[in-house]
This record gives sequence, structure tokens and C-alpha cells, in this order.
Amino acid sequence: MQLEDRVREKDEWVSSSKKKYGRVFSELDVLLRALDRFFNVDNLPIAREDITNIINRNFYDELTAVYDVVLRVLTILEIVIPESRKNAYWFQKFAQAKFPTDQTRDAFRERLYRQETPEVGLYLLYDSFTNLKGVIAELLKSGTISYPCFTNIGQVIGKEIRENKFFNPFRKDVDLELNIVENRVISELVKSIDDIETRRQISLLYLYLFMFLRFLNHMDVTSERSVSLNSSMVIIILLRSEIGIFQNYIEQMSKRIPNEELKTLLKSISYQFRMETKRVFLQELKDITQKKSYPYFRGKMENSHGILKNLAEQSILQLSLFFKPTLHGEEIFESFTTKLQQSLKLREDICVLHRFLEFLEEKADVPEERERVFHSARNYMLYFESFTFRLLRYDDYHEFVSFFTDMFAFNDDDVLAEFKFKRFLEKIHYFKIFLETTLRHLDNRAELKERPIDNKRVQELVEQYL
Repeated sequence: MQLEDRVREKDEWVSSSKKKYGRVFSELDVLLRALDRFFNVDNLPIAREDITNIINRNFYDELTAVYDVVLRVLTILEIVIPESRKNAYWFQKFAQAKFPTDQTRDAFRERLYRQETPEVGLYLLYDSFTNLKGVIAELLKSGTISYPCFTNIGQVIGKEIRENKFFNPFRKDVDLELNIVENRVISELVKSIDDIETRRQISLLYLYLFMFLRFLNHMDVTSERSVSLNSSMVIIILLRSEIGIFQNYIEQMSKRIPNEELKTLLKSISYQFRMETKRVFLQELKDITQKKSYPYFRGKMENSHGILKNLAEQSILQLSLFFKPTLHGEEIFESFTTKLQQSLKLREDICVLHRFLEFLEEKADVPEERERVFHSARNYMLYFESFTFRLLRYDDYHEFVSFFTDMFAFNDDDVLAEFKFKRFLEKIHYFKIFLETTLRHLDNRAELKERPIDNKRVQELVEQYL
């Protein structure tokens, strides 16, 4: 068989593997990109006081997350490389160790590093990440990972990723092979834009937004496995970096678009991204790498995923409505939740929470009753924290977190102790007033005009928890 035929045969199995495991190759692209971005400490949700003392910080938890992602990458490579090819590769590795001379070993390594085919590119990734797994596992045994050690590992991983000719995710700003917008409605909408420059810029904007959804689609926020949770966290960190690039792009493209109304819309989308990413990275995920409780970790991942997914989908809809005002979100996304539905849910859930606080004040003088209502309120708050926090405004989030923290820290003995509960009633009273203010702001939203609160449904929800 001629050399060209052998090369063609090798390319064919990679192509067929991509067709068979398209989603898995997409995840590989996302994780490689995310690993590189994860070692930039500016992307990590680290408290400001820790950033100022970064040289003394222990990066053990961060490197543990990296180790889990390395394991996931190796699992992906095990899936996409056919068994026969893996066996041949490991036989070559074994033979390499047995070669009698350094010259023979050098020739083997040289063929690998030349990366003449995609197959060899995958083998090189497989080889690199297998070695990285061993090195990182040994480093983690120390229990302490210094800042220089963490960044050095990052440089090694970044070098391995970027020097791969076929699977370097940074070889293009937006990889059109992986980031195809297949939605027919969006494709027709873009084609209908008359101005060529505007059409080109809007096409790129859609590519970015759908790319964010592709990244989010590779997060497994329901698993309790550390590999899945840490891989999800690293993808979220990647989004922080990519959103920053996206905002810079919006700023630059606005200068090239003549339509003033469209410019205003783009500025609005950029502002929404700035505020929502603050909520995710400064509030939801603050110091998340050092949180040991898996239910807490998973809950924060779910909330962050929900916030960013909703942000991307709402931005796509807003942009689309500018060009086609009759469009509905369900025409683009099957499970789309409208802004109206979100506002209705947020208002309803806050009303239920407000009602529970009223009951606590009413039952304050009867220890057994207030204990029963207190437990019911906390059960509802667990639901609220899991499903409604993501709908809160950035400016309201801190007040909710502060009160919820106090409420969950209050134990059964505290509830039955007259003096302690009387003091806690002050916090309940002030938070109840805050909720009333929040509800007034919600009623001023355009989508809630002339839509009164369904008090019957609110009462039914309260009774479910009492």
C-alpha cells in the first residue's frame, strides 16, 4: 500500500468517528478550550481578598478540578479512537520502551510530533493527557498546590493544546464546523437583512450566542459525580472569558452599523450580559472551588447554568424580534420560557415567601405553631433557592442570600427560645418590607401591567408546604 493510501485510510477513520461521535468531539473542543482559560486566575471566581494575596493561596481545589477534566478528556479520547487503533498505539508505546537505541526512539517520537494526520493529532492528545494525569495525581498527594505550581501546570497544558495541529480549539475565533446555526428561522432571518455589512455582523453575533448555548449544552448539572461537576464548573469559567470577548466584539461592531435603533439594542444586550455575568461570578459562584458540599456545588451549577442559558436565549430572541417583530421564542427554542412567564413565576414565588413571613409573625406567640410554620417556610425556601434565585435581579440577590443564610442557620432550639426568636422577628420584619418593595418593582415591569397576582394560586402553594 502506498503512503498516500495509508494516510487516506487514517483520515477516513477520523472522519467516520466525527460523524458517529459528533457531540463527543464538540465536548472535546469545549473542554480543551476551557482548560486553557481555567488557568487565568482573572477568570476564576476568587474573592477579592484572596486575589490580593494570591501568592499564598492554596490551589489544591482548582488543580483537583483540572484533574477531573483531564480524566473526562481521556474518557472522550477512549470513545472516539477505535479499539484496534488504541491497541496498535499502546503496542507502539511498549515497543518504544524496548527499542535498543535512543536514535530509534527519537524516530518514533518525531513521527508523532510531526502530526501529519488527524489520527496522529488524537494520539498526541491521548499521550499528553495520559502523562498529565500521572503528574497531576502525584502533585495532589502533597495537599498543597502553590500559585507558581498551578500556573506552570497551566502553561504545560496550554502548550500541549495549542501545538496540536488538528484539535487546537483556538486556531479559529469561531469554528464554523462546530458552531453551525442550524435553526431555519434564524437562517431565513439573516438572509432577509439587506445591508451586507449588517448581515455579516449580525451573523457573527448569532454564531457567538449559539456557541454559548453549545458550551452550556455540555454541562451535566444533574450529576453528583465530581468529574461531571468539575467539568461543568470549568465550562462556566470558559464562558466568563468568552463573554468578555463577546462584549468587546459588540462594542466594535456597533461602530460599523449605521442603524441607531440596532445600536441601542446591542448596547442593551451587552449591558444585560455584564449584569448577569456579575450575578453568576460574583454571587452564585464566589469561591465555588472551595465549597465541599456536593448538593451546594450542584445547586450553584444549576443556577448558573439556568441564568446563562436564559441570558443567551433571551438575547437571541431580542435580536430576532428587531428584524421580525412577529416572531415567538417557541419558534426558535422548543422549551423557551418567555420573559412574561419568568416575571410571573418570580412574583408568585416572592408572594408565597412573603405570606410565610406573615404567618411567622402571626404565630410568634405560640411556640408549637411557630416551629411548624418555621419548618414549612424553610422547606419552601429550599425550593426557592433551587429554582427562583436565578430569576432575581443582580441588585436584589445579596438581600435574599443574607436572609436565607440567617434563616438556615437558625436551629430548632433557637425557634423555641422566646428571646432569640423575638430578636429574629426583627430580621423577618425588615426582610418582609424588602419583599414588598421588590413586589412593587415587579408590578412596574411592562409585561406584568394589568396582570394582577393570582392570590388563590399563591394560597394553594402555601398550603402545599404547611
